[in-house]
Amino acid sequence: MYIHQKYQWPDFTWNAAATSELLGTVRHKQGRLLGRMESLGFSLREEAVLQTLTLDVLKTGEIEGEVLNVDQVRSSLARRLGMDIGALAPADLHVDGVVEMLLDATQHFTSPLSEDRLFGWHSAMFPIGRSGMYKITVGQWRDDATGPMQVVSGAMGREKVHFEAPPSKLIPAEMNTFISWFNANQDHDLVLKAAIAHLWFVTIHPFDDGNGRIARSIADLQLARSDNSAQRFYSMSAQIQLERKHYYDILEKTQKGDLDITEWLVWFLSCLDRALTATDTLLNAVLVKARYWEFLVSKNISERQKLMLNKLLDGFEGKLNTSKWAKITKVSNDTALRDILDLVNQEVLVKEDSGGRSTSYRLADL
Repeated sequence: MYIHQKYQWPDFTWNAAATSELLGTVRHKQGRLLGRMESLGFSLREEAVLQTLTLDVLKTGEIEGEVLNVDQVRSSLARRLGMDIGALAPADLHVDGVVEMLLDATQHFTSPLSEDRLFGWHSAMFPIGRSGMYKITVGQWRDDATGPMQVVSGAMGREKVHFEAPPSKLIPAEMNTFISWFNANQDHDLVLKAAIAHLWFVTIHPFDDGNGRIARSIADLQLARSDNSAQRFYSMSAQIQLERKHYYDILEKTQKGDLDITEWLVWFLSCLDRALTATDTLLNAVLVKARYWEFLVSKNISERQKLMLNKLLDGFEGKLNTSKWAKITKVSNDTALRDILDLVNQEVLVKEDSGGRSTSYRLADL
C-alpha cells in the first residue's frame, strides 16, 4: 500500500525530538544569511537574488532531466524584476512560464494558494499544451484517461513502478484538503510545513506532468514565508539536484511507508541546511563580481565587451578565445580579436600561457 491508501491519510506524524535540533540549526542559518544580505548594498542584493533565482529555475528543471538555456532564464528573470543587465536574450514561452511560476510563488508568498493559482502555474509551464512530444491536459487536474498515474523507470517491457498516485476521481477532494491545510495557520514551524507540503502535493500528483516542479515551487513559497522575505538567497532546488538520487529514493521509501514521515523531514531539513551553507559560495561570487565592476568603472568598455565580461564573471564554461567571442557576440574573428586585445591593453584580460590556435584569455587578478 502507498501512504495515500492508508486509513489515516493524510494525518502525518513525526518524531519532534529527531527534527528539533536540525530545525534549530536551519532557522539559525536562515537568520544569519538574511542579516548578512541586509548589510549589502541594494545592487549587490539584487545581483544575489538574480543569481539565486536563475540557479533555482535551471536546477528544478534538471532534476526532471530538462536543460534550460541559462541566458534565456537570466534575461527572463531580469526583465520581470526590472533589473538592467545589458542586452537581454529573448526567452521562449516555456522558459518565461517557468520563471513566472517561480516568481509568483516567491514574490507573492503572502497570497493564499488556490486551485486557480495552481492551474495558472501549470498553464504557464506548458504554454502549448504539450510535454515534449506528448499532448497533456493543461490547467486542470489529470483525468487518467490513459490509465493510472504512475512513476515508472526502466526499458519498455522491464518497467519498474516506483509509485502510483491516487485515482483522478479523488483529486478534487484531495486538493481541497491540501489547499485548506496549506492556507491555515497551524502550530507547525513554516520550514517543517514546506517539507510536508512538498511531500503531500507530489503524493497526490494532481497534474499530467510538472508535479515535481510545482511541488518545489510550493515548498519555495512556504520557505519565503518562513523568511518573511520575497528576496531569495538560497536555492533548495539546486541542492536537491546535487542529491537527486537520494531525493527520489527517500520520496519512494516515504510514499511506500507508513504515515510517520520523520525520515523525510530529517532529509529535507538536512538538504536545506546544505543549501544554506552553499549560499556562501554564491555570495562570494557576487562580491567578486562587484569588485570587478568597481575596477572597471575607470575603463573604456563597449557594450559588447561588457556582455562578455559579465559572462566571464558569471562562470564562463571552458576557455575564452577569439572564436568563442566572435560566435557569442556575432562579430567577425578580427573584430573579436580587437575587442580582446583592447581589454588586454587596459589590463582587464590576461593572455593565458598557451599560444597559437589555443590562445585563450582570462580575467586579470584583482
